[in-house]
Amino acid sequence: MDITYDTKVFIAGCGGMLGEAVYKRFVDSCNVLATDIDLNEPWLEYADVRDLDGMLRLVRQFDPDLIINLAALTDLEYCERNPDDAWQTNALGAENMALISQMLDVRHVYISTAGIFDGQQEFYNDFDEPNPLSIYGKAKYYGERTVEKMLSKYFIFRAGWMMGGCEKDKKFINKIFKQIIAGKNKLAVVDDKLGTPTYTYDFADSIFRIMQFDYYGIYNMTCKGSCSRYDVAMEFLSAIGMDDKVTIEVVDSDYFSKEYFAPRPHSEKLVSMKLDARNIYYMRDWKQCLNEYSQHFKQVLKEQAVLEV
Repeated sequence: MDITYDTKVFIAGCGGMLGEAVYKRFVDSCNVLATDIDLNEPWLEYADVRDLDGMLRLVRQFDPDLIINLAALTDLEYCERNPDDAWQTNALGAENMALISQMLDVRHVYISTAGIFDGQQEFYNDFDEPNPLSIYGKAKYYGERTVEKMLSKYFIFRAGWMMGGCEKDKKFINKIFKQIIAGKNKLAVVDDKLGTPTYTYDFADSIFRIMQFDYYGIYNMTCKGSCSRYDVAMEFLSAIGMDDKVTIEVVDSDYFSKEYFAPRPHSEKLVSMKLDARNIYYMRDWKQCLNEYSQHFKQVLKEQAVLEV
């Protein structure tokens, strides 16, 4: 599929940290309609993946060549507390968007997660059998199976530990940074959770580039390399020049058991075997990506220092 200015791309759930990156990557090269239930950007139009009739009307009116479904509730604790909402958004929403792609015969992209695995292995390739532990993981895995069952022209991309989005970042990096901004000089970080970081901007660029091919299927798609949460925190502190001002206390996951009670795999390390074998593995090393991303936070620190003066 050649993506041109005439190519119409419909994006659902485009208001989050990944949506920002996907929108920016596609909007200069094709005709994009970006939607979300949270209209936090002027370029977003309201659409809810849980509302099949409303979504179908909007998609039909736009008449896209490609549908990208980014819509998901990704807060694991919220999903455990609100399972009906999690299933309706992450599972039914995925089914609704797949059904629309099926009805309109449109290529489809669905974003999945390393959280569909149980963590009993250290590494998981594209062919390993999922066994999700959490409501979030179970609902996302249902989405995977539904897309695979209903469609032939689909891409499923499994992400790892997401980083990117700056102010929209609701994940580990921004949580660490908010503590630093709040004045904490000692951070508690676990070293018993393993994974593969995934930079939103590389991920979005990879989706765009892979769309040039018809290599349909399921793909693990993360940055190169793997690490622990502790490794990420240490690399981040170094990148923003705070490694001599902030120390890290290594703890295990039980330390955060009340705050983060949703079951999480010990290891979420994904191996992007299929992308590599097909010469379409465009993600960079996680440390390179984290250092690039960290420049935003480094600038914020400089601005804070100026304000304090």
